Amino acid sequence: MHKPYLRAVVLATACLAGQGAQAQLFGDDQARQAILDLRQRFDASVNAQNRLVDENTQLRRGMLDLQQQIESLRAELAKSRGQEEQFARELSELQKRQGGVQQELSERLKKLEASEATRAAPPEQGASDGAPGTPPAAEAAEKQEYEAALAVFRSGDFTAAQTGFANFIKRHPRSTLAPSALFWLGNAQYATRNYKEAITNFRSLLAAAPSHARAPEAMLSIANCQTELKDTRGAKATLESLVKTYPQSEAAQAGRDRLAKMK
Repeated sequence: MHKPYLRAVVLATACLAGQGAQAQLFGDDQARQAILDLRQRFDASVNAQNRLVDENTQLRRGMLDLQQQIESLRAELAKSRGQEEQFARELSELQKRQGGVQQELSERLKKLEASEATRAAPPEQGASDGAPGTPPAAEAAEKQEYEAALAVFRSGDFTAAQTGFANFIKRHPRSTLAPSALFWLGNAQYATRNYKEAITNFRSLLAAAPSHARAPEAMLSIANCQTELKDTRGAKATLESLVKTYPQSEAAQAGRDRLAKMK
């Protein structure tokens, strides 16, 4: 083979080999870029997915918090309804008890008013208002003032009756009717729920005239006031003293019944 021809063949072969290498190099660059693009898209997809997971987690937490708030509100509502029902029951029981006390008071007052009418009779027809040994009758003016206050009490205007009896006691502290005025003043205060003031006046009666006909009822009324004031121990002590001091009185019998219920 001639040398010029051989040189041409070698040169052509070298050119072809160079073109093949360039083509292979160009293909590798595109493949790497494609891989980088895929990686970037994958990373972006993963990041997006992670964000969705985080948002979903936060949403679930928010829903859980909301559910807990709803349950808490339900519990508070149930508790409120329970307290309302309990209050209604207690109110009903209080009304029943108050009704029983008022009925008992009404019955006792009727008996006392009947005896008051007997005491108000002229001396030759009945006894004096006070206990044995007290003067037979008060002065006419005192008696008229006392009867006026008692009439107001009987009408049911207990506030005005308090004023009437208080004024009578202030003007006539030594009257034979003063213990009875203290008794009715205490009852008028009891009727208007002035229990502490009623106790004070009932005790004033007991201190001034312990043998007065109204004394047992006054002591029973003190126990009633103490019961209304939730002083159960004090009421029990007062009833025990009533039974011991005035054992034959109707008030003492009522006191025994009360003590039996307390046990």
